[in-house]
Amino acid sequence: MRESFVARLIKFYLPLMAFMFGLLFPFYWMFNTAFKSDAELYDLNLNPFIIHQPTLHNVKMLFRETLFLQWMANTFFVAILATLISLGASLLAAYAIQRLRFRTSGGLGISIFFSYLVPPTILFIPLATIIFDLKLWDSLWSLVLVYPTFLIPFCTWLLMGYFKSIPKEMEECAMIDGATRLRVFWQIVMPLALPGILSAAIFAFTLSWNEFLYALAFISTTTQKTVPVGLITELVRGDVYHWGPLMTGALLASVPVALVYSFFVEHYVAGMTGALKE
Repeated sequence: MRESFVARLIKFYLPLMAFMFGLLFPFYWMFNTAFKSDAELYDLNLNPFIIHQPTLHNVKMLFRETLFLQWMANTFFVAILATLISLGASLLAAYAIQRLRFRTSGGLGISIFFSYLVPPTILFIPLATIIFDLKLWDSLWSLVLVYPTFLIPFCTWLLMGYFKSIPKEMEECAMIDGATRLRVFWQIVMPLALPGILSAAIFAFTLSWNEFLYALAFISTTTQKTVPVGLITELVRGDVYHWGPLMTGALLASVPVALVYSFFVEHYVAGMTGALKE
């Protein structure tokens, strides 16, 4: 029994503890920095892992001297709309490729996923030209239009794998009884594919929430910025880094994504498991 416990400790618990430490330490460091004064933050004689004199100065500075709440609202607006658009297009594309079998369906599915691997910097110039022609420069709608270009390919690939795990016989029986393809998709496939749909939605929302490059390039007005861009551009002034407000903003901005994962983590794992069957 003693050897069994030692073996489990070495093979399972210690690696798990190391993984959890690496995963949670950045959040602790953000929390630690958010409630420190500048004097304590730069005092090398103090233990950097402990808050000696907690302060709310950084929180007050973040909300009083920046438009953090506006940035949060902008980020929610862009992330939710981009997720809905990407999810709608991905559902139809994945179902069509997986169920309406045609000569190039297999190659098309692979090519869609490969398009996700294209570096965003390569697409920047053509996308910028389109945004400028549509007169959407410096508008949140430019991000809503651009983000699906890299969200749809991955979501389509993920949903293709999940649709493949759903038996065709259920759909065929419903269609024999007189149901249309659209009704089968809405009333049978959609409920069964809910874990995969939630997984794709979480992925799309997270990527939209954290995206930095396009938001930095297409948005210049302070009131239109998203959280990742607003924190960097407004709290890094010249060579002065306001670490306290920066970490406070980063900590608060990570809360929505953490809540999404905590509520839907089981569906996310189930959706990814189904996708790997592809």
